[in-house]
Amino acid sequence: MSDQPLWIAKDILHATGGQCNRIDWSISGIAIDNRAVSKGDLFIAIVGPNNDGHNYVVAALEAGAVAALVSHIPEGLENADTLVLVEDTQEAMESLGRAARDRVEAKIIAVTGSVGKTGTKEALALCLSALGRTHYSIGSFNNHWGVPLSLARMPADTEFAIFELGMNHAGELGPLSRMVRPDVVIITIIAAAHLEFFDSTDDIARAKAEIFEGVREGGAVLLNRDDSHYPLLEDLAEKTGDLKIVSFGEHPGAQIHLEETDLLPASSTICAEILGEKLRFTLPVPGRHWVQNILAVLGAVWAVDGDLSVAIRALDELSAPSGRGAVLSLACDDGEYVVIDESYNASPVAMQAAFRVLGAKQVAPKARKIAILGDMREMGEKSPEIHRNLAGDLLANGVDMVYAAGPNMKHLFDALPTTAQAGYGAGSDELVAPALRDIGDGDVVLIKGSLGSKMKTVLDALKKRSEEIVSDRGAGGDTKNAV
Repeated sequence: MSDQPLWIAKDILHATGGQCNRIDWSISGIAIDNRAVSKGDLFIAIVGPNNDGHNYVVAALEAGAVAALVSHIPEGLENADTLVLVEDTQEAMESLGRAARDRVEAKIIAVTGSVGKTGTKEALALCLSALGRTHYSIGSFNNHWGVPLSLARMPADTEFAIFELGMNHAGELGPLSRMVRPDVVIITIIAAAHLEFFDSTDDIARAKAEIFEGVREGGAVLLNRDDSHYPLLEDLAEKTGDLKIVSFGEHPGAQIHLEETDLLPASSTICAEILGEKLRFTLPVPGRHWVQNILAVLGAVWAVDGDLSVAIRALDELSAPSGRGAVLSLACDDGEYVVIDESYNASPVAMQAAFRVLGAKQVAPKARKIAILGDMREMGEKSPEIHRNLAGDLLANGVDMVYAAGPNMKHLFDALPTTAQAGYGAGSDELVAPALRDIGDGDVVLIKGSLGSKMKTVLDALKKRSEEIVSDRGAGGDTKNAV
């Protein structure tokens, strides 16, 4: 973005109220994990429930951090002169984030929803980066640590910024939104996620609507008109203040209206009317959920006065993020197969969307469509029923083989016909051996589960085996299917 430093010492001290023996330094980045420190960073010693960042200050400085934000001087650093001493490092990071928000003139967009937050944020970042200097939160930095950290990392010359805001309890989203103070808000869709902490999806909608609390006066709120919770969200937005409500979806009343789409195995063609302007383009990722979210993305571009034609051209480079639909080609003993990596997170609506993507894939006559699934977490007391009910969706999408891991996913596995039951394990590690044994040339494999179900264990094993096979082929080993 700029050759200028991200922060100079005196501005950090002013924002945080901290004290430091030296003020002749500046930083180029910020980290809260010493393993992610880059040369020139400020390391913030966050105190978490299981870890104290103060234990890693020495390692962070040795890794190249210029300074560290601390609430006490760590042992062995009594003479360090670039330690910024504050009362509470979490509060200091939040203050630095607010100061970053205050100093920019950027158009700020916040994204939330039960599913689709990260993909929507990444697509929006791609579009806005083609229009100006754009900053956005990496990965899923969407909680009480990630949001202020992402704000604090925002350069002063930013023109557009996108922040993902998440929650799993009521009362969490409001403070994050008031910190970000967005000009535009997107709510992708409300669905059964985190039901362990809510009595109903209406309650989830109310918690998501807390994002309206921080929207700047006259700002825009983009809501999914096809979502059954739209009337509730619209009412809550109207009661919040002077907000411009913009709807998107297939509903005939949507202001950003999907007129036609052709869902292909690897892409989708879209014809849409965006507040009076008709557009036709191809989206290079598959799935109806992507189509819906792109409508919101283009609506946000419109809301910040961006050029829609430029944004659409930028979407030619769109690919699904790792763990959220990324497609990999891997080697197996008798050839190659495809993996759809959905290993990062899961909810019923996200599972159904992933099954449809798998179902749309074309396979050779002897190849199979395979699902490797882990538990959906935080589903509450109805979790067995919620998991079991997904069996029909799998079969409706022509899935041939299902591997399942976890006590809740066992209910789905047992609801399948025996011909589709490929293997079950208490944990994801128990699926590695049978998956490596069974997956063959031409198969298409979906890997999906909540992060806590550790489905990435299976993915990593498949990738490792693929690397070994490719290496053997390159070294003159079994080249039966090498090209």
